[in-house]
Amino acid sequence: MRIAILGTRGIPARYGGFETLAEELSARLAAAGHAVTVYARAHTAVRGVTFHRGVAVHVLPALRFKSLETLSHTLLSSLHANRRRYDVILLCNAANAPLIPLLHARRLPVALNVDGLERKRRKWGVLGRAYYRMCERLSARWADEVVTDARVIQRYYRRAWQRSSVMIPYGGDLPSPADDDVLHRLGLSKGGYFLYVSRFEPENNPDRVVEAYRGVPGDAQLVLVGDAPYADELIRRVRSLAAADPRVVLPGSVYGEGYRQLLFNARAYIHATEVGGTHPALVEAMGAGRTVLFLDNLANREVVGTTGLPFTFTGDRSLTTVLTAFLTSPELFSDLADTARARVMELYRWDDVAAVYERLLEVLCSASPRA
Repeated sequence: MRIAILGTRGIPARYGGFETLAEELSARLAAAGHAVTVYARAHTAVRGVTFHRGVAVHVLPALRFKSLETLSHTLLSSLHANRRRYDVILLCNAANAPLIPLLHARRLPVALNVDGLERKRRKWGVLGRAYYRMCERLSARWADEVVTDARVIQRYYRRAWQRSSVMIPYGGDLPSPADDDVLHRLGLSKGGYFLYVSRFEPENNPDRVVEAYRGVPGDAQLVLVGDAPYADELIRRVRSLAAADPRVVLPGSVYGEGYRQLLFNARAYIHATEVGGTHPALVEAMGAGRTVLFLDNLANREVVGTTGLPFTFTGDRSLTTVLTAFLTSPELFSDLADTARARVMELYRWDDVAAVYERLLEVLCSASPRA
């Protein structure tokens, strides 16, 4: 198959879940003998990279505005893809659903990974939420196949839009790091810190995590890995809170080998997202054999099951309370890390994820009247 992946910031992965999916999936599809192209945004692409892990990388510009960046880049990618001889398109992000007819006009079958419920993110105003709700409806109506990454999102599309979908999660089985130089550079010791990884956006609660940590006793450090475009105010707030607690470390965004070093050597992982389905960083922490503390909601509970420690930001199970209990009596939670890793090996392996995508795309190629 000749496959194009549209709607991400590109590879190598340097941003979020869709980029992780694009890299890990495209590499495996290429290794299986398919010709794969991933479209990347000029301002986030790694300079000079036109081929990565057996995958062609095609770089195009995008408008640098929060509400237009994704759609403008995917529009250019769709126009370019229409002039190439692809067999099937994997489109990422429901925000790009209005562009599906453009791809269909060139007889290209489209599988659309809708992600989570983007309209619930606090960064969007009334118009943004209305746009994303419209895109959910168009995704359900126009995509040849809808892909959801969690059962909770799959149920939502079936209930709200009467559209069935294929549920394919993210993988979490990362290779172990080869070194520990990033730890030395940041002044960290193995097992001496808690790790948080996420874009610094309101619904990911980096500020509330820092606030909660102020009440946790001891000298263990809290490392918050992440950044975000268009979130200057929240980033300033996180930095201000961190400045009041010398245990808090803000290294910014860290990828690849450095990220794996931080992940595999953390004492435990803190996951505080409110919106979305399966989050790659969460399953990666489980796959790395870390004890996971997660914000208690349906999506996070679906991924972690009984292999982690749920928390809230208030009440008897506040993050401060759960962290303090973990530090005070670690022997009570000693089996969680191993059970979390076993859960990933059973349910969240990248090879299994890629195999399901491969079958889905092959069926689209053979069954679609556009083929």
